[in-house]
Amino acid sequence: MPEFGDYIIYVDESGDHSLTTIDTSYPVFVLAFCIVPKDHYADSLSPQIKKLKFELFGHDNIIFHEREIRKAEDEFSILLNPRTRKLFNDRIAHIVENSSATIIAAAINKTGLTQRYTQPDNPYNLGLGFCMERAAMFLESKGQAGKLTHIVVESRGKNEDRDLELSFRQVIDGVKVGTGLSYNVGKCKFDIQFTTKAANMAGLQFADLIARPIGRHVIDKEQPNRAMDIIKTKLLTNGKGGIEDSGLKVFPNYPKKS
Repeated sequence: MPEFGDYIIYVDESGDHSLTTIDTSYPVFVLAFCIVPKDHYADSLSPQIKKLKFELFGHDNIIFHEREIRKAEDEFSILLNPRTRKLFNDRIAHIVENSSATIIAAAINKTGLTQRYTQPDNPYNLGLGFCMERAAMFLESKGQAGKLTHIVVESRGKNEDRDLELSFRQVIDGVKVGTGLSYNVGKCKFDIQFTTKAANMAGLQFADLIARPIGRHVIDKEQPNRAMDIIKTKLLTNGKGGIEDSGLKVFPNYPKKS
């Protein structure tokens, strides 16, 4: 029986990873890794999310999904009420701000990618490589290198899951993915777990609320972004406290505004 690690990683994405058609209003693909201590997840993070569901909906048979929340669709139509939306936003902000999660994200600038490379790699593959590399570095720093850490992702279909698992194994085996990796991810033991949205897993819903604010920030850093202001405090930092290329990898980088 393997020795299990002290952390679990929940993954979600924002935007699509197609390079054939690029949405000019959101031309990025974001992959977010939320690395959570298991004891914190079991004792605090998951119960807080469940408690919020009971408070606002009366039951926990509801799945927090960023798009439906943002558009106040279906069960989230209650958020059309300004007071209810403020309550919800404040509570989510509190949950994120007080969590012990460490966030690592990769934002793939799809327009820049297609302009720079004649045969660019799939944005999901690129994001996966960047995030796993940094996750492995983080876990090794926490003494987790010899322990098994599970990466939980939402199932996207039989073929998509098969392709993702292949990319995952290639990163583990050190096969060059996209721009390649400078760190041996194989130092850490990872396993990937696929689950459905219907599983109603709090960790995946937490990750779902993280990815899009990062994408909006990458597209326009000057735009007010309360969610990102909080997320920044959870992003992995380098030795000098910076998040660029540590907790947040943007590839290719957007040109700086003059």
